[in-house]
Amino acid sequence: MTRFDAVAIALAASFAAGCGYQVGAHGDLMPSTVKTIAIPAFNNLTTRYKLARLLPQDIGREFESRTRYRIVADANEADAVLTGTVANFSAYPTVSDPVSGRATAAEAVVTLHFTLKDRRTGKVLFSKTGAEYRQRYEIALDPQQYFDESGTAMERISSDVAHGVVS
Repeated sequence: MTRFDAVAIALAASFAAGCGYQVGAHGDLMPSTVKTIAIPAFNNLTTRYKLARLLPQDIGREFESRTRYRIVADANEADAVLTGTVANFSAYPTVSDPVSGRATAAEAVVTLHFTLKDRRTGKVLFSKTGAEYRQRYEIALDPQQYFDESGTAMERISSDVAHGVVS
């Protein structure tokens, strides 16, 4: 083995030994001119109102707690505007009681569309269509004790969406 081969192997080994770990959240895809974001009410194409009402609040709270951006109420005063649509909601049973045949657990599936635009230029900074979020919830067997858990599932989905959008 020549000295050149030994150096080449040592360099290759040192590059291969690096794990590639990088600290996240350093690359910011937003223009430096964006300092404020408006999140108006989401459009809702479903019969479920709760999620469309929760999403702007939860996303705004997540932006303010995890980023340098400030949330403003008036879209005309914002540097960027995040719009969204709750496009679809469905829930279906996932577990059934073998004795009664009644569902004891269900899964809610929500499809959302998001667009973040620079208000001044109209340029789309971020867009996601068909984002699907799922959440399971329990259903009581006893009709006397029935409590609709789908509302709390919507709250958990809203929290998941807020975290995902801001990330």
